[in-house]
Amino acid sequence: MALRARALYDFNSENPGEVSVKESEVLTLFSEQDIEGWFEGVNSKGERGLFPASYVEILKNDAASTTNNNSGSSSTSVDTYPNSRYSNIPPGGFDAPSNPPNATENFNKAGSPPAFVTFTAPPPQQQPQQHAYQSVGQPSDDDWDDDWDDNSTVADEPGTVGGRYRDFEGNGPSTYRVSTCSMSRGSAQQAKSSATVSRNLNRFSTFVKSGGEAFVLGEASGFVKDGDKICVVMGQFGPEWQENPYPFSCTIDDPTKQTKFKGMKSYISYKLTPTHTQHQVNRRYKHFDWLYARLVEKFPVISVPHIPEKQATGRFEEDFISKRRKGLIWWMNHMTSHPVLSKCDVFQHFLGCTDEKAWKQGKRKAEKDDMVGANFFLTISTPAAPLDFQEVESKIDGFKTFTKRMDESNMQLNGTLNEFARKQISGFKKEYQKVGISFKVLSQAFEMDQQVYSTGLNQAISFTGDAYEAVGEYFSEQPGKDVDPIMDLIALYQGHLANYPDIIHVQKGALTKVKESQKHVEEGKMDLAQAEGINERCNIISCATLAEIQHFHRIRVRDFKTQMQHFLQQQISFFQKITGKLEEALQKYDNM
Repeated sequence: MALRARALYDFNSENPGEVSVKESEVLTLFSEQDIEGWFEGVNSKGERGLFPASYVEILKNDAASTTNNNSGSSSTSVDTYPNSRYSNIPPGGFDAPSNPPNATENFNKAGSPPAFVTFTAPPPQQQPQQHAYQSVGQPSDDDWDDDWDDNSTVADEPGTVGGRYRDFEGNGPSTYRVSTCSMSRGSAQQAKSSATVSRNLNRFSTFVKSGGEAFVLGEASGFVKDGDKICVVMGQFGPEWQENPYPFSCTIDDPTKQTKFKGMKSYISYKLTPTHTQHQVNRRYKHFDWLYARLVEKFPVISVPHIPEKQATGRFEEDFISKRRKGLIWWMNHMTSHPVLSKCDVFQHFLGCTDEKAWKQGKRKAEKDDMVGANFFLTISTPAAPLDFQEVESKIDGFKTFTKRMDESNMQLNGTLNEFARKQISGFKKEYQKVGISFKVLSQAFEMDQQVYSTGLNQAISFTGDAYEAVGEYFSEQPGKDVDPIMDLIALYQGHLANYPDIIHVQKGALTKVKESQKHVEEGKMDLAQAEGINERCNIISCATLAEIQHFHRIRVRDFKTQMQHFLQQQISFFQKITGKLEEALQKYDNM
């Protein structure tokens, strides 16, 4: 018989992928193994989705049969508390109902979930050291140029990484420990068990996976070196990242096809030359892909520009190589102009390392970086004056509306320009060439009169035909000079716009915790000091988010101004070129 469970409490779904259940409802489970505190199954209405494992009890075959036949009786046995990554934390936090071993329950008479449940949690299981890149296999210490191929991705889905290596080197005046909770470990555990600000039930939300929730709830702790500090300052228009005092740029040139393993494997190598080092390094696409995965994992509230997409076939065709290089140039320009990304260790390692042994060491260090997820927020230094959360929420909502409209307009412009370029390359070229051929046919007809005085006219008409054919070629070549760069810019910004829903979600999640804490303080369920701690940590996330939004607007104005100027200059040159060709044809008639 199918594995079944009975709902102990009502659960109302709030997120995609979840399903609502009612108390005493019999559910069908797909597996007895939970997914990080959640079961997947079907309710009595036939709806499929996730629901909290602690809200149900698994029924054995005979128990399920008894429940179906006798609704007045119910089994009070509860299956062993699910063994998962969050085995000592019930879904929804310690506010959520649960019945683990050694639990001291506090149910009310109506049988509804208690306000909170306190229990002596079993000691957390020792977790093996994990890293995001392990999703595609343990990295090798072989030659760094042979670790992966172009078809592999180092990190399929960046997120919070547990059990990370902590670098204690340089633990002195320039290194200090930062924790979001000042109480002792024992008292901290006791406080957590009775905390009234609940965890998100959806453990797959961006707010949870990014580490934002853990940071806001005061669970982040780590060592922050001076070099890891990220400063947010108050600028004219609000919080902004502190500028890089040593700005630089980087060129990407000379894509070259290279081989190894006696020609069995081929790849394209790009020459990168940063202006601040002037040392040339060779990088493959897979190295850009690795770097991108590390940056996305490390910076949850920074929009890391997307690198050009992979392509399984045609990787060595000239057009594809040229297009990928242009995309990487755009990507590099955005990286070097970002005050935080441009200074981070992994990016500088990518740009400057030429020694194979040093590359391996830097690669392993980046993959074991402790300042990611919740700990990343420990590195952020904010202005002394806290932000007004109502004003922050208003700005975030306004930016959310803006990004949606910008995304829609970008898609419309991209479609329009794509169609315009297609017409120029094929339609316009063909039509102008048809006109040119028609003029030349007329010229050939006039030549049959064999009159000396008509020779000049015949030649002028023939030249006019040649001029129109040339204009047709101009049209076919022009999109690569003016339309394509704008479409490349649009593609880059579509990547940025795709990042912001998750960034906004992290900030919104932090504001939600602040509102919950304020409510609990008013109800006497939380100490004021705890609520103030949540406010301070939300302020850090808010400052970082607004600083990133400010940077986005600045580079957007810079990029679109530059690109629109380039587009119009190219259009003017294009029509001047056409005008010059037509004027040259006109002079032929004056010289008859």
